[in-house]
Amino acid sequence: MSRLDSFIRRLCAQRACIDMAAGLIADEPGPVLELGLGNGRTFDHLRSLMPEREIFVFERKVAAHPECIPDEAHLILGDVFETLPTALERVGHPAVLAHADVGTGDEQSNARIAAFLATNLPPQMAERALIIADQPVNPPGWQTHPLPDGVAPDRYFVYRRG
Repeated sequence: MSRLDSFIRRLCAQRACIDMAAGLIADEPGPVLELGLGNGRTFDHLRSLMPEREIFVFERKVAAHPECIPDEAHLILGDVFETLPTALERVGHPAVLAHADVGTGDEQSNARIAAFLATNLPPQMAERALIIADQPVNPPGWQTHPLPDGVAPDRYFVYRRG
């Protein structure tokens, strides 16, 4: 498979998982966490699906399309290894959804961040929350949620608390 085909499959899986999650959390209170702004496409999709929800974005350095940058109150700048552990203080309420698109292409780096997220995301999350990630986070005590139709196993990962 070409890198372009792989990229397209990843984005289709990402969109399908986010769309599914939006439906699953529709009646659950809480903000959304977006780990990694990138160029802002996913943030833009999240806010179009859930315009009533606060979305807090974690990013090291903003390089997104100008129309896809959250306001200052919802942008948490810095290294996620430093900003995520105290996110609940900043966000104010446990999050109902976290989306982490954090893959680097380096297996060791991906494993390191996935392990970090497995222990540091759950304390920020609500009782029936979902975590969607491009890496296998496997938070202890969380259940793997079935992927949407058409998403290949290990292409994207969905976890649910409770």
